[in-house]
Amino acid sequence: MTALEQLADVLFPTITKTPEEYEALYPARNLKEGARVVRIAPSPTGYLHLGVLFTATINYLTARATDGVFYFRLEDTDKKREVDGGAADILAGLRQYGLQIDEGYQGDDAPIGNYGPYRQSDRAEIYQAYVKALVLQGLAYPCFCTPDELSAVREQQDSQKLRTGYYGAYATCRSLTSEQAIEKVRAGLPYVMRLRSPGDESHRIKFDDMIKGTIEIPENDQDIVLLKSDGIPTYHFAHAIDDHLMRTTHVIRGDEWIASVPTHLQLFRVLGFKPPKYAHVSPIMKEEDGNKRKLSKRKDPEAAVHFYTEQGYPPESVMEYLHTVANSDYEDWRRANPDKPRSAFPFNLKKMSVSGALFDLNKLNDVSKNIIATMTTDEVTDAVIAWAAEYAPAWHTLLTRDIAFTKGLFSIDRGGPKPRKDLAKWSDVPAYAEYFFQAPTEYPWPEHLSADDIRTILTAYLPVYDPAQDKQTWFETIKGLCPAIGFCPEVKEYKKQPDAYKGHAGDVSTVIRIAVTGRRNTPDLCGIMSLLGKDVVAELLNAALQAL
Repeated sequence: MTALEQLADVLFPTITKTPEEYEALYPARNLKEGARVVRIAPSPTGYLHLGVLFTATINYLTARATDGVFYFRLEDTDKKREVDGGAADILAGLRQYGLQIDEGYQGDDAPIGNYGPYRQSDRAEIYQAYVKALVLQGLAYPCFCTPDELSAVREQQDSQKLRTGYYGAYATCRSLTSEQAIEKVRAGLPYVMRLRSPGDESHRIKFDDMIKGTIEIPENDQDIVLLKSDGIPTYHFAHAIDDHLMRTTHVIRGDEWIASVPTHLQLFRVLGFKPPKYAHVSPIMKEEDGNKRKLSKRKDPEAAVHFYTEQGYPPESVMEYLHTVANSDYEDWRRANPDKPRSAFPFNLKKMSVSGALFDLNKLNDVSKNIIATMTTDEVTDAVIAWAAEYAPAWHTLLTRDIAFTKGLFSIDRGGPKPRKDLAKWSDVPAYAEYFFQAPTEYPWPEHLSADDIRTILTAYLPVYDPAQDKQTWFETIKGLCPAIGFCPEVKEYKKQPDAYKGHAGDVSTVIRIAVTGRRNTPDLCGIMSLLGKDVVAELLNAALQAL
């Protein structure tokens, strides 16, 4: 037995499987040519945020556009930073926003697919088998340096203004013989496993990024940690093993990982793997004081996906907006294809922003208004009630008191070629629908009308109000009142002789609108009054008269 074989057996006495056995266990996928296998691989160190949702969306679109595979892998090797419930929250968020995975980790449910386990903490033996193989090749070794020793090396490098890290002459355990390493292991000294990097920092490597183009960067020469002292791998090593065995073709992730690409490509090379293609997604940016900065989980509430749930944005709206961020030509496509599903859009990684798209809450609101305007009365009613049950209990009580009334409320001006776009999110509903449940407390009367003019209008209208009238008949009634009270029935005629009248029919309807709702702008007033009923409308008109 060679010295390296002895060292490998001492380091990994329980590891019996070889990389060749794992290669056979996870064969190449039987997919059509050009199909892309992509993944979302979050760490459960926090809750779902917009950046993860956006990156997941890009991966999902890539898989769907190529008839590929979109899978979920949980990278839970950092137990110290793990947030209780974080994994479940991320999974629930992906489902909520329609990003259905094809295979992978499913939380408490059984995983889907034949390339698992899909949770890294369940894959320790796989990683150790590959490190054992690297030891046998002289490409990995145990490092016994203590934290204090590593700190001392870093201080020395800093004082000499050298690049910090564990490399070259500063990789002190690299020079240990197999016999010396075996002796330390048997003595019970703690250790990590490091890569014996074949790289040279003075060399530069090039790789083609599918979003950012050709990138040139120094080669890795750091003897990075492969396995921590507890036998659990670092992110770098685990991702190389997992992406290879799960047969990932494209790694699409945040561009904060670009600096790690030399390390990752080196790992693929020393392991004998074909590397995946990389696409690094620029972060979603925010404008502040005229400058752009990355959307911050700490500073910006809109960075958390919970924000959109709490505000009541339909998931459809958020996803539609993220598509506009993903590809610059999506909006043109949507205008040309207003009725097609988003899945019909020809998504292309090469059309993504290189520098990072700017997050625009106003634009999201506009997108969401368009989405909500196309929803049916039942869809809006069900969604608002579900939102209110969790975030606005008092409104939930009002809305569920009479479901038929609530549906009537949301049916006004819904449908037709030009539906109103009053709602951007369900949290807009209390302000939007307030006058359906309580009388106005303020009346923003038109400034050009006197109190006597307003009183005359309301007094004349009270006896002729008929809730059975349709919209056209209702407005004809308004115009019929005008001559007797000094208003012009036709706006065009009024504009020709404005001094001959107190106002026009539009002013009369505005006064009635304000008396009933306390607002100058509402959906169809005839529909509002019909839903409220004759008795309530009469009470509101009389209350307005008394307020005068």
